[in-house]
Amino acid sequence: MADILASLRSLMASQSPPLDALLVLSEDYHQSEYVSARDKRREFVSGFTGSAGLALITKNEARLWTDGRYFLQATQQLSDQWKLMRIGEDPPLDVWMSDNLQKEAAIGIDPWCVSVDTAQRWERAFAKKNQKLVQTSTNLVDEIWKNRPPAEINPAVDHPLEFAGRSVAEKLKALREKLSSEKARGIIITALDEVAWLYNIRGSDVSYSPVVHAFAIVTLNSAFLYVDKRKVSSKVSSSLQANGIEVREYGAVSSDAAMLASNQLDQAMGVNFGQNGVCQNDTCDNDLIWVDPASCCYALFSKLDANKVLLQQSPLALAKALKNPVELDGLKNAHIRDGAAVVQYLVWLDKQMQEIYGASGYFLEGEVTSKKIPETMKLTEVSVSDKLEGFRASKEHFRGLSFPTISSVGPNAAIIHYSPQAKTCAELDPNSIYLFDSGAQYLDGTTDITRTVHFGKPSAHEKACYTSVLKGHIALGNARFPNGTNGYSLDILARIPLWRYGLDYRHGTGHGIGSYLNVHEGPHQISFRPQARNVPLQVSMTVTDEPGYYEDGNFGIRLENVLVIKEADTEFNFGDKGYLSFEHITWAPYQIKLIDLSILTPEEIQWLNRYHSKCREILAPYLDKNEMEWLKKATEPMKG
Repeated sequence: MADILASLRSLMASQSPPLDALLVLSEDYHQSEYVSARDKRREFVSGFTGSAGLALITKNEARLWTDGRYFLQATQQLSDQWKLMRIGEDPPLDVWMSDNLQKEAAIGIDPWCVSVDTAQRWERAFAKKNQKLVQTSTNLVDEIWKNRPPAEINPAVDHPLEFAGRSVAEKLKALREKLSSEKARGIIITALDEVAWLYNIRGSDVSYSPVVHAFAIVTLNSAFLYVDKRKVSSKVSSSLQANGIEVREYGAVSSDAAMLASNQLDQAMGVNFGQNGVCQNDTCDNDLIWVDPASCCYALFSKLDANKVLLQQSPLALAKALKNPVELDGLKNAHIRDGAAVVQYLVWLDKQMQEIYGASGYFLEGEVTSKKIPETMKLTEVSVSDKLEGFRASKEHFRGLSFPTISSVGPNAAIIHYSPQAKTCAELDPNSIYLFDSGAQYLDGTTDITRTVHFGKPSAHEKACYTSVLKGHIALGNARFPNGTNGYSLDILARIPLWRYGLDYRHGTGHGIGSYLNVHEGPHQISFRPQARNVPLQVSMTVTDEPGYYEDGNFGIRLENVLVIKEADTEFNFGDKGYLSFEHITWAPYQIKLIDLSILTPEEIQWLNRYHSKCREILAPYLDKNEMEWLKKATEPMKG
C-alpha cells in the first residue's frame, strides 16, 4: 500500500500543473454502483472493498470517505496510512478540501469517473480559495496498476419481449416524445441499466448486474449504441438495426458527443430527417442536449455547449422504474422461486446446525455446549452461502446472484454490508445470530431478501431488538398513503418502533429493484436522505422494506421483503388524490422464536399469521414433503 501511494504521489508531481491532491472514485465511466474488476481503482489504492467510498490522496495524507453502512468495515480494512472520514459525522470532502488544501491548489480527477453534478459541486466549493479541479488526460491509478485485470469480451444478448414486456420501438417512441416536449434534440445515455433497458439487451460485463459496458445517444431521428463491437453478434446486430440503432465503437462516443453538440451527428451518419416523424428538418426548434447530471460523466459533458444542455434526471430512470404488467408478473414469479430456495436453505441449515453443532435448532431454544468439530465438517459464512447459491441455481431462469451474499454470524452481522472471504470468514455459531441478505438474477426478475435467524437460545435483548425491527418492517409494508407521497415521508414508519428504545440504523429503508437488471434501482427510494424527496412513489414501482439494528461487536438484525406499489382500496378519497399501498412479493418465514409476542399488537400478530399462511400456500408447489413439513412448523399461527 505504501508503494502505491508513493507511486501515485510521484505521478502527481510530474503532471502539468503538478497536482496537490488526487481524487480516486469508486465509479466507472457510467457512474455504476457495482463495477467490473478492472474499474475497482479506489479499492486498489486503499484496500477498502465496500461498494461506496471516495479516496483523497494529498502530498502527505490519504483519506477515505464512506457512509454508515461501511464504517466498521473500513476501520478493519484501511491501513494506518489512511484516515477514515465518516460521511454525516466528519466534514464532507469538498468542505474538508476547501479548508485544508492551500490556495490555488490543483486537484486531479479522471473526468470519465466523476458525474457532472459532483464535479460542478466541487468546482463551486474549490472556487472560494481559487482551487482548481484539473481533468487528467489519463487515469493515474491505471498507470501504476501493474496487474490490472484485462477488459473482458462478454457477449451482449437480446432480452426477449416475453420478459421485457415493451418493445424497443415503443420505448424509443416514448423517449423521443419526451425529448420533443423538453425542447431537446438528443440525449446522451450513460447509465448501464438505462442503455440495457432502452435497447432490450443484457450482458455480463459487471458482476451481479446483467449489463453491457455501453453508451447510447438518441436524437429525434437516430439512435446509436457505443460498445466494443466484438461483443455484438450478427443476431443482436440485426435486431438493433431493425430498430434503427447503429452500432458504433465504444470509444467513438467522445467524438460523437462533440458532433452532437455542433448538430452534425445525424448528417455525418447520413440520417434522413423526419424518418421518425418527430422533427422534419435540421432547423427544428429543439436545440438542447439532455444529460443526466447524476450519471453522465464530466468528460462527455465537457464536449457539449454548457448553454445548450438540459441538465435533469434521465427520463428513462422513471420509465424503467414503472414496471409494465409483464415485468410485474415476472418479478412475482421470480420471487416465488427465490422464496422456495430460501426455505430449502433454512431447512438444510437447521438440520446441519443440529447435527454438526448440537444446536437446539430453528424451533427450540436451548443452550449449546461447544464441542470440537472436525475441520472438514465445519460450516463457515462462505460455505453456507455457497449452498444457498446452489438452491437458487436449481431454479428456472437463474442467471447468477444479484449482489455478493451477506452471510454473517454474530459480530459480523453488525457490519451492514459485510462481505465474507473464504480465508478469513467466521464459522457458524449456534449461540449467535445469523443474518443473510441475498438475491438472484433471473431472466424474469431480480430478487433481494434478508432474514435473521438464531439456532440456539437468543437473549431477551436480541428478541426485543428483532421484534422492534419486525414491527417497523410491518408498519411500512402496511402503510397507506396519498398519491404524491415520497419515500422520505414514509421512512420514519420503519424507525418509530426502534426509536422507542433509543435504537436506529444507519442506512436507508428501501430501494427499487430492476427487472433482470440492477438490484438497486432509482429514481425513488425510502430513506432519511434528502434525495428520497425527489420522486414520489407511484403505482407499479418496486421498493424494498428493510429496517435493521446493528450492535457493534455483538450482532446485527435486518429483515427485507420486496414490495410492489398498487392502488389502495380506501373507504374514502380525501382531496381526490387517490391512495396507494404496498403488496409483498417476497415469501419466506420470519423466525417465531426470535419474536417477543408481548411487544406485538393483535393486528401485527394477525398480519404475520396471514403472511405465513400465504407463504405455505404459494411455496407448496416448489417444496418436497420434508421441506413442506418444516415450513408448516415455521409458519404455525401465533397467538397473542
